Amino acid sequence: MDELVDILDDMGNLTGKTAMKSMAHAKGWFHPTVHVWLYTKDGKILIQQRGKDKDTHPLLWDVSVAGHIAAGEAIEASAIREVEEEIGLSISERDLEKIGVFSSIHKHREDLIDCEFHHTFLCELKLPLGNLQKQESEVERLDLIPLIQFSEETWGLANIEKYVPHEISYYQRIVEEIQKRL
Repeated sequence: MDELVDILDDMGNLTGKTAMKSMAHAKGWFHPTVHVWLYTKDGKILIQQRGKDKDTHPLLWDVSVAGHIAAGEAIEASAIREVEEEIGLSISERDLEKIGVFSSIHKHREDLIDCEFHHTFLCELKLPLGNLQKQESEVERLDLIPLIQFSEETWGLANIEKYVPHEISYYQRIVEEIQKRL
């Protein structure tokens, strides 16, 4: 779905300009996104397999919930909206713990360049996996896996081709921040 997004400079600051997401991707303009990583108190992390029809990284495993922040939309409101849309879970702002903003550039093709600043949150998952409702157009599957398995497969490089190729330091930070909360 195409939507209007804010355009950022290469430091993540608002420029005062907006563009359709498709144009931002075509031109390689920075724009903001949200990442919400859900975890359980018994040391598991929720991962989502991207839909088979996604333009980028189809069928690879990724962050629990991710999406673009609409132009003018509050970051936390975007995170709450995306969690509801992608996995059918209602959360509130107090459930979100922001752990950072991460710059990411992925050149998929000449006309598709993701230049994004990921506003990244943790959120404790208190419901069983079976209670979640995946968004069919975006999400192929959901899985809860042990945090140790996730760390071995991502920044331990045991199965990196299974996942969207985020920086290893990004995956390390996610694991470290979740471990602090267990």
